[in-house]
Amino acid sequence: MSSDAWLWVAVIAAGVLAWATKFVGHVVPQRLTDHPRIQRTALLVTVALLAALAVVQTFSVGTALVLDARVAAIAVAALALALRAPFIVVVVLAAATAAALRAMGIG
Repeated sequence: MSSDAWLWVAVIAAGVLAWATKFVGHVVPQRLTDHPRIQRTALLVTVALLAALAVVQTFSVGTALVLDARVAAIAVAALALALRAPFIVVVVLAAATAAALRAMGIG
């Protein structure tokens, strides 16, 4: 098989796996999903995946580690969250920080 054919096999397999995962979520008995350990694990996995996504999107470009305006924007957002700012304020402050640094030629 050519490399293009293998790519399509991988894409289709990933699609089937995604569909199967969603299907299993619908057919699992309610009594299993109501268990406190399952609920706690589901919550923690969600938080871990979102944190991993934020880290990858902030500190990398392709396969390279990069420190640019995004890092400063995340730091400002974290500070605003620590000070209990409303979410929209956090987003605006982070965006403004990144925009200002990029306008100055940083990142």
